[in-house]
Amino acid sequence: MRDPLEHGDNPPPSPAVLAAGRSRPLRKSALYTRRFLRNRPAVGGLVIFAILILFAIVGPFFQQYDHIELDFLALTDPPSAAHWFGTTNSGNDLYAMVVVGLQRSLMIAVLVSIGTTVISAIVGAAAAYFGGWIEKTSLAVIHFLMAVPTFLIIAMVSNDSGGDWRIITVILVLTNWFISARTIWTLCLSLREREYIHAARYMGVGGFRIVLRHMIPNIGSLLVINFTLGVVSAVMLETSLSFLGFGVKLPDVSLGSLIGTGSGIITSAPWVFFFPAGALTLLTVSMALVADGLRDALDPTSAAGGRA
Repeated sequence: MRDPLEHGDNPPPSPAVLAAGRSRPLRKSALYTRRFLRNRPAVGGLVIFAILILFAIVGPFFQQYDHIELDFLALTDPPSAAHWFGTTNSGNDLYAMVVVGLQRSLMIAVLVSIGTTVISAIVGAAAAYFGGWIEKTSLAVIHFLMAVPTFLIIAMVSNDSGGDWRIITVILVLTNWFISARTIWTLCLSLREREYIHAARYMGVGGFRIVLRHMIPNIGSLLVINFTLGVVSAVMLETSLSFLGFGVKLPDVSLGSLIGTGSGIITSAPWVFFFPAGALTLLTVSMALVADGLRDALDPTSAAGGRA
């Protein structure tokens, strides 16, 4: 039998060498996804959140009544085949109202979280990069807003809006960006001294372009977590306003306004309270679990981040 080593031939590579040659470094997105999927509570939260979104989208196709339609023959009726979630004391179909309320609360929460994340990222990163009077002015505004009881301002302004969810969304964005902005400013103070920031400045890149293209992308993990937690806080704030009568008002509905309506008749018609309250609980808990999973997946110092 011919020995390949006698004639100068290379020996065949071992299976271990072949496996090592085929292995490639994981992309960051694949690594983050693998870490996130290992977190079972986070995956469960994501599944619940996806089900809620699906319910908000598909739910209207199965409702038998409109949310403003009144059934005077079914006042405060318990769940039945005609009214799956029962009816309110005015004869509104609670299933239709929960679907619309979930849609409205999700819309407000996502828009508020997007708006506050964008504003806080730009203001915080710009203040840290430019310094000087821009930094002093930005921090003065942030500290002033942190000292002002914003909930009272939101309540007074939203009360004059007539319950328009668009105006309420704008108000929530303008009064909830400053805490995240200060956190981002603190983080970006170290980023502005990095070599790539100095290199971009020496190459003549504009300051605002450096903020948008070099500083903000390098705090992307923080912004993702802030966005996820912002959805939770926006839902809770909107619910509190609507529960107290300062938020969304009829004929429009939200989960907060439904909970406020059901709290007054919880002993005689508990389903009017428990169905919207259950939807709100699932929404906030699921997003909190997702945010916790994202934090562990994106943070290299966490227990989940330390393993591939």
